[in-house]
Amino acid sequence: MEKLKLSVTLPAKPKEVYEAWLNSKAHSAFTGGKATASTKVKGKFSAWDGYITGVNIDLKEGKKIVQAWRTTEFPENALDSVLEVHLAAKPGGKTALTLIQTNIPKGQGKKYKDGWKTHYLDSMKEYFSNKK
Repeated sequence: MEKLKLSVTLPAKPKEVYEAWLNSKAHSAFTGGKATASTKVKGKFSAWDGYITGVNIDLKEGKKIVQAWRTTEFPENALDSVLEVHLAAKPGGKTALTLIQTNIPKGQGKKYKDGWKTHYLDSMKEYFSNKK
């Protein structure tokens, strides 16, 4: 199993980032792929037109999102990966977002790390910059 950790500072408050991640329309807007989201623990979600699916495990408004997460490329018998999104307020109404993903099937970590950076962190920076 593999794991990864990425961080970015976003030009938005933690509550805005939290709400956008768990909102189908906003999530679709910042990733560019169709997403369905849930604001409830045990609520199901999908992203990238069904490529990513999972369920919310733990939600702390404006602070943390923990999800069981997998893609269509996971081996059938693989356990779900665990995705943690930590949000912390920074001066100037900004957010430090730290993304930790564990239990990634062997050989898939680099691909997901690149995907998170390109399709989430970079695009979220652009999305929130354009909302100002």
